[in-house]
Amino acid sequence: MSWTPEIVAELEVLCLYNLDSTQEGIKVHSSAGAERVAAVQRLFEKGLISQDDGGYLTSLGLETAAHAQAVLTVLEAN
Repeated sequence: MSWTPEIVAELEVLCLYNLDSTQEGIKVHSSAGAERVAAVQRLFEKGLISQDDGGYLTSLGLETAAHAQAVLTVLEAN
């Protein structure tokens, strides 16, 4: 398994979420760029976020975002 540009874009979106508050979502406007808009749409289709333009993390999305952010934290250390 490899990290495709699409997967990386989805991980980047998941890392935008504030995991300290389930009441804080994001909104991705069409001006954000085609890659980011497409990533958000795929996350919505996978059931990880509540809206096709961002919204809130679902329970699966919260778990996935926590893992993504943990990986990023480890890789950015040092």
